[in-house]
Order: sequence, then C-alpha cells, then structure tokens
Amino acid sequence: MKITKMISICFGVIANIKFHPLIQNFINKQYIKFFNIDLNEFYPIHSYKSLNELFTRGLRQNREFNKDDSIFISPIDGKVMHTGNVDNGRALQIKGFSYSVDRLVGESVSSNLSYANLYLSPSNYHRYHSPCNMYVESIAHFKGALLPVHLKSLYKNKNLFVVNERVVLKARDSFGGILYFVAIGALNVGSIHFYIEPRLQHKSRLYTRKFEYKEPIFIKKGEEIGMFKMGSTIVFFASDVDVLKSDCDIRFGEDLFKRKNF
Repeated sequence: MKITKMISICFGVIANIKFHPLIQNFINKQYIKFFNIDLNEFYPIHSYKSLNELFTRGLRQNREFNKDDSIFISPIDGKVMHTGNVDNGRALQIKGFSYSVDRLVGESVSSNLSYANLYLSPSNYHRYHSPCNMYVESIAHFKGALLPVHLKSLYKNKNLFVVNERVVLKARDSFGGILYFVAIGALNVGSIHFYIEPRLQHKSRLYTRKFEYKEPIFIKKGEEIGMFKMGSTIVFFASDVDVLKSDCDIRFGEDLFKRKNF
C-alpha cells in the first residue's frame, strides 16, 4: 500500500510540471492518442499547460439532462461496473465480492438503499456533477490506500472500496431521501476535490475528518461539484429508487436512477 501511495505522489508531481509549450503539446498529443480521447466537447489541446490540466479538463458548455426531480442522472462519464440494492448492510464492489456499507460511509445505513459503482478510466472526463438537487449535510474524509480500481484489481482486492482513501458526501434529495456520494481514490489519484469544502485540501494527520453543516448546503442538479486527478470510482447510493442502468458505458447527464412510485 505504501508503494502505491509513493507512485501516486511521484506521478502527481510529474503531472503538475509545466513543460515548454512545444514539449507539453507533444506530451498531450501522445496521451490523447494512447487513450483515444475525444476533445470535441473540450478546449483545444494547446490549452493544457500540464498533464494535470489535461486530466482535469472541463466541458466547454454544460450538457442537457432530464430536469425531472424523480430522475437521478449519472454524475460522471465512465462505466457502470455494478448496480444493486444494499442487502443486510452489504453491497458488491464486483460480482462475488461484497463489503460493509457502514464501514464505507462511516455510519449505520438504512436497508432501502440502491447503489451504482461508476468507474472513470484515465481517458474519461474527470469532473463530477450533482446527480439531483442535493442538500448536503456532511462530508467525511477517510485516509487509506491508493490501490487501482480497475476490473482486475476489483477481483484481486477484497474490500477495496473500504480500504482505499475516500470522501463521503451525505445529503438529502428534494423528497427527503438520503444520498451518499462516495468518491474513492486510486493509483495516481491522491487528490479528491469537492468545491464546497476547501478544508479537504489541507493536509492532516487525522485518519478521519468530518465536516457537518448546521444548514444543509444546496447543490443544483447537474452542477459541477468536484474532480479527480486521473481515473477512479464513484459509488452513489440513494434511497427508494429503481436502477435504470447496469453494466454499460454512461455519460454525465444520462438517467441512472428513478424514484419509486413516480
């Protein structure tokens, strides 16, 4: 685990270096070619002065999405690796490998939650958005390992999501239903950003930090709320919903969950 953290730290240093424009443009072109990245929705290749700027590229304009409050949209571009219902306090990181949801989010959860594991590869857009109108009650930061989260690693490492570093956003939707938005770190992902909580970026020796808000912070559906550096995983939990997508590629703005009885 210490080795993967050291690799991530070293990679982060290199990715932040701003080379001479000619060299940087060459590096960017090679990265885009290697990962087959489509920049049609993003700024031109010469706009990115470091690899990190390319990794964390922003959309030139927001996408259209379903405004119906009963629909929860995908917060990311990536792949739906697994979906399901929390069963006896457990969820699956991949078929055959379950973990404790209580341990993942840091508190006891209800039994009526559904979830989606959403994987972002190094080629994907690395910013994430609000899947619905959210009223954020707290954010918790759990330090941990930075193991890879690709398919092979999910089968190799039990309790990977619980072991890895993560940030857990707890919120309510417009109907009062509970939500957990879990951003999980991975190899080369030593930084998880949520714009509403800048204290997350300050170094701390504490294994767990929690920030609670007396007045919930409202985030509008579709609003950009944070970013990863390199690929990683979002696990999104919601209460009283039906899952609309599973085992498929997905884009930010596409329908993911639908509230039951609507």
